[in-house]
Amino acid sequence: MLALVTVAASGAAANAVIGTADEVRGTVSRKSDDRNAPIRAGADILDRDFIVTGKESFAALTLGSDTKLLLGSQTELLVDSFIAGQGGTIELGTGRMIFDRPEGAPKIDVSLRTAFGMIGVRGTKFFAGPNRGAFAIFVEHGAVEVTGGGVTRRVGAGEGIDISAPGAAPSEVRRWGEARIREAYESVGVR
Repeated sequence: MLALVTVAASGAAANAVIGTADEVRGTVSRKSDDRNAPIRAGADILDRDFIVTGKESFAALTLGSDTKLLLGSQTELLVDSFIAGQGGTIELGTGRMIFDRPEGAPKIDVSLRTAFGMIGVRGTKFFAGPNRGAFAIFVEHGAVEVTGGGVTRRVGAGEGIDISAPGAAPSEVRRWGEARIREAYESVGVR
């Protein structure tokens, strides 16, 4: 299933350097022009990179100066376009991730589209991926708007939603307990 993260931006040059791989554990590769190449810590992340983490693997990426993407095991992510300080387009295929922009950082417009729905983001930290039998979104700080099945829900700090199947509406917004938050973050490789 291909999940898409879309950020409204224009004018990015294809294959431009847009970030770096800060930390890599296990097998992480980049698919580009029908070629697979391993990614190591310190590697450049390019516009249009399709990044894949293997089983029991993890990658911490920085796009621009302060947008962090933490990718858990068996995750597929396409960085379609990204312009520092403005936003870009990211497609989340399978797996789970944490999107993180520090509180107080200038806002950028980002939308995360998945087979389960679309998440509109403006400078925040959130988890997205499988959790407890559903596709789940949890917001640590900031806010996101999740749209699926013709329904839009606003999810704020400390809150989360579940989407039971592609095309289904998101559940009602609920406060998440510490155990579920810890479980979601640990599934990405963050303790």
